[in-house]
Amino acid sequence: MAEKIAQKLPEPLHRTPECGSSIVSARPGYWIPGPEPPKKGPHALVQGIRDLNQPVSVIALDGQMGIGVGGTAILGEGASRQQHAESYPLIGYVPPLLPEDLGDPLFKSSHGVNYAYVAGAMANGITSVEMVNAVGNAGMIGFFGSAGLSIAEIEAAIHRLRKQMPDGPFGMNLIHSPFEPDLEQATVDLYLDRKIRLVSASAYLDMTHPLIQYRVTGIHRGADGDIHCPNRLVAKVSRHEVARKFFSPPPARLLRELVEAGKITEGEAALAETVPVAESMTAEADSGGHTDNRPALTLLPTLIALRDELSGRYNYRQPLSVGLGGGIATPESTAAAFAMGAAYVLTGTVNQACVEAGTSDRVRRMLAEARQAEVAMAPAADMFEMGVKVQVLKRGTMFPQRAAKLYDLYRACDGLEDIPSKERDILEKDYFRSSLEEAWHQTRRFFETRDPKQIIRAQQDPHHKMALVFRSYLGQSSNWANSGDPSRQLDYQIWCGPAIGAFNQWVKGSFLEQPENRKVVTVAMNLLIGACIVTRANWLRQQGVPLGADAGRFSPMPLDDITQMCTYSNLAN
Repeated sequence: MAEKIAQKLPEPLHRTPECGSSIVSARPGYWIPGPEPPKKGPHALVQGIRDLNQPVSVIALDGQMGIGVGGTAILGEGASRQQHAESYPLIGYVPPLLPEDLGDPLFKSSHGVNYAYVAGAMANGITSVEMVNAVGNAGMIGFFGSAGLSIAEIEAAIHRLRKQMPDGPFGMNLIHSPFEPDLEQATVDLYLDRKIRLVSASAYLDMTHPLIQYRVTGIHRGADGDIHCPNRLVAKVSRHEVARKFFSPPPARLLRELVEAGKITEGEAALAETVPVAESMTAEADSGGHTDNRPALTLLPTLIALRDELSGRYNYRQPLSVGLGGGIATPESTAAAFAMGAAYVLTGTVNQACVEAGTSDRVRRMLAEARQAEVAMAPAADMFEMGVKVQVLKRGTMFPQRAAKLYDLYRACDGLEDIPSKERDILEKDYFRSSLEEAWHQTRRFFETRDPKQIIRAQQDPHHKMALVFRSYLGQSSNWANSGDPSRQLDYQIWCGPAIGAFNQWVKGSFLEQPENRKVVTVAMNLLIGACIVTRANWLRQQGVPLGADAGRFSPMPLDDITQMCTYSNLAN
């Protein structure tokens, strides 16, 4: 039986991996030259793949493999060469592919951007006004890192963004705050008052009243009969059960309670039953900050399948989109995301090392030296009591170990007074650099402005009081990093995924190796250009074309060179 099956298979193309190798057979079709004659040699193939504006035809040329750039490729079994004397048998073909071609066209058009590229929201303003402005002006989307900031600071950022880019695409972050629901509500109230129409929802475990209020406020039926929802959510999710909630209509119970509280109208609640909570979702794989360390190869296809299931069940008028974040740091990972069907890619870790990030030069240098394995999980400040963790840099800092020690003490002790004297001495000397009583007084002053209810609860519950003090260390550790306090480097909390190590390895020896050269748009365009080159090389490989090691390799280039690379052929014509 195996012998019979083998007889039915076509003969393979026997080639060596050099552009000048002999050709045994060719694919159906032929190539007719344009103004440029065909070329030979590995260099010609590499250059052809990199000329993204032009198609590349791999041809049989004098018994060897040749390259035809431009011209006309005729494909198919019925292709005849009789009427074209000057033509060559076709072996492989790739069409033009530019960075603006990557991703879901509907996602790009609906958000008014040129590129399917999102700069994700990193908390405490790390994704800064300057960063959001830069990517927005370059035809991408940036989400300001609102989490961890006061309402006044968020409002000031909105004012600056509106002034700098009144018509540009940008969004704000809304983070789940299970222990500070009033802060989450105040943030939503601000967004509604300032007419913020695009929000990135992150770290959500379940739907909340403020989240649903933001989504459905202002929903109406237009003159065309369609339902219009002015407030748009892009959810960042790493769990299937949470993703299902975001791609489903808002829960009826929450809608009813919002109506009863006077937050939305009966009409808005009725129309909300026909739309998803979020129309776009980022599959958050192994990322920096809040993450479940999910592998992208399994997470993205699962959420795409969920999208298709729920789109069919609810018959949404607007298509849903799923992008990928976490691990996007090289041309190969960017190309892989789009090859798997990602509507867009979202970056975070690599942006934190850029000059526009709202952090310190000291942190940028630390990130530029990091390798993939030099990250660790540590307790999160905002969900400390729940045991939720964030991924952080461990190279050059003791934060992961110290944060873990605080959580162990929280679980073992009922209050600050129960901490053993030896452990208490370590906390006061190395962590807080003050007595625990003074640490509580500082924490109290903070919550007097941020959320006075926390103080009342702490006075009644010693365990909660201890949690607030420990959370104050976790919160300040990010501020020490952002400000670059040299005396606190061992306490820096730097949200970081293994992507930073992959990025550093890729840019080694290039101008992007130095952190002062890392600009967010330059990084983004290098990833997108590189993804196009990798994709075109892979298309040829999948057609059986032998490629050398350099064919799909791309090293970082300055932004001016990238612009010229993308437009050269068009300008020449």
